[in-house]
Amino acid sequence: MKSSHPRSRWNWLLPIPIVLPLATFLFNADGPRLAGFPLFYWLQLAFVGLVVVVTTLVYQLTKQER
Repeated sequence: MKSSHPRSRWNWLLPIPIVLPLATFLFNADGPRLAGFPLFYWLQLAFVGLVVVVTTLVYQLTKQER
């Protein structure tokens, strides 16, 4: 039986990739460096991957509920 509420509990995962890059105190450092780039730059690129993974995960988990 489907619930009458259209929202899924999996949607609560979506704020993670939004809030995490805003917490700059976590990566406010020059080192370590990777290929000459400071932590801030390569961590921002890692957040892109996090967005893709979380969005795909939520989509796959909520697709079955529709």
